[in-house]
Order: sequence, then structure tokens, then C-alpha cells
Amino acid sequence: MTDSIKQVAITGGTHGNELTGVHLVKHWSKCPEEVNRDSFETELHITNPEANAEVRRYIDQDLNRQFSEKDLNNPDLNGCEQKRAKVLNELLGPKEDPRVDFVIDLHTTTANMGMSLIFNTDDPLVVGMAFYIKQKMPEATLFFNPSDRMKDNFLTSIGRLNGFLIEVGPIAQGLLNYQVYKDTHTAVMHALDYLELRNTGQAINLPKQQEGYRFVEKISLPEDSDGEITAMIHPNLQNKDYQEINPGDPLFMTLGGETIPYEGDKTVYGAFINEAAYYDQHVGLSYMEKVSIDLKNS
Repeated sequence: MTDSIKQVAITGGTHGNELTGVHLVKHWSKCPEEVNRDSFETELHITNPEANAEVRRYIDQDLNRQFSEKDLNNPDLNGCEQKRAKVLNELLGPKEDPRVDFVIDLHTTTANMGMSLIFNTDDPLVVGMAFYIKQKMPEATLFFNPSDRMKDNFLTSIGRLNGFLIEVGPIAQGLLNYQVYKDTHTAVMHALDYLELRNTGQAINLPKQQEGYRFVEKISLPEDSDGEITAMIHPNLQNKDYQEINPGDPLFMTLGGETIPYEGDKTVYGAFINEAAYYDQHVGLSYMEKVSIDLKNS
């Protein structure tokens, strides 16, 4: 069985224009009884205050890509978010031997992904959390992308157990929406309740397997030789996150109105479709594959 959880960090504002997590952290700072549990300590952090003050995703770099062990230990990385990652590593880590057991990082998306539970490990405590929240919130989608914690560059990887990312959408950048706020609040309460149940040895009846999605690759928007975007997400695909994309299905629509089909030879599923935050890299969507996620004995 995984060691008991003693220290949990809830983080918001890793992307400064995703206000739901920022305002939940502010709310819980004033109402800590909502996140307090008897068997562990809960701490609250706004992780990128500089970007949040300017309501920007980031100042220099995406903060949620700066937490690999290699980058954290590279003194030559001196951008705003690279330095901030090192500060957070000192505060929550260090990554090699973290002070914090578990990180719950709160995000929103402009894509129509609903309640997405993103976790990068097959540790039974973390998988069990995803299954538990889905029991309570059946509409949730499991986004499973296992990786080596020391190489993982997400903020959640600072935690000893490679943490948990809650991503809710659609919502425009820089806005609050009560339903998104409420759903995120609810998911966090379930996550904390689950950790309390685990810590106190109470029985939790969970399925041994659940359906989810695993990241395959990011797909760029079509460009010309000058790097200018020449097509956009096809209207048939817009808002169709986690739905099938079959060979020959419309994928992009050119600026002139011509359809570009999906040319792959197997069915994939879209996620982060037309995500506004990825336009700086001209990324149109991510391909996912449907997978069965196993809950191992703990």
C-alpha cells in the first residue's frame, strides 16, 4: 500500500489567465475549513502570480513545462517561468525528495473537454483518485498519460506521487464561469475526501478498470512556407473533443473554404481541439487513443 499522504498542495494560476484555480485558492485561503482534512495538511499556492497579474498564460515560457529534473537543475534557464519553477521546486520539492506528497493543480481550457482528470502515473493511489472522482462525477473523462516523474515537466510531478491535474472547459481565457468554478470545486472536494478515506483505512469500492484516453501526438494547423496559418479546425470537428476521428473525416478547413481530411489509417480521438492557448505554437488539436486503465492492487 502506498504510504499515507501527509502534505497536499492545491495550486492555481499555473497559467495566469486561467482564473478558476486562482479564485478557488483565494476562496479557500479565506475558508480553509473546506480543504482541511484530519489526516493530512493542505496548503494553497498561486503558482504564477506575475502572469496572473497581467492575465496572461505566461510571461516568457509556459510554466507547466519547466519541471523536469534536468531543467530545474539547469542554472542557465533564467526566464520568468523558469526561475519561478525553481522557486516552486524549493517550496514544494525538491523534486529528488519532495516535501509535498501530492499536488492537485487546477486548470481550465477553451476546448470543449468538460471535466477532464489528467494523471501521469499508474500508481494505484492516483488511479484510484481518478476512479473515485468519476464515480461521483460520471461525466468526467480520464486523461491517462503515464511518464517518468523525474522527466515529467508538469508542476504536478514535484509531488512525491506525481499528482493530479483537473482541467475543465470550455471557458474563455481570462474569465470566470460559475459552472466551471463549481465543477472544479466539487472535483477537488472529492479528491481530498478520497485521500482522507485512504489515509484512514476506510473501504473504497472502486472498479478495477475504467475507460480513458491516452495522448498520442499534437497536430499542427496547416501552414505555408512562411509559417503562416492556412487552415483552421473544420466546423464538423469543432467542440467534438473525445469523439471519434475516422480516416477521411474532415479535419481542417482552409482559408479558402476547402476541406482537408484526416489522412491516418486508424481511428483517433481529439482533445484540446482548437485550444486558444496553443495558437502560439500553431497547434490545432491532440490525437488521443482510447485505452483501458487498470487499478492495480495497492
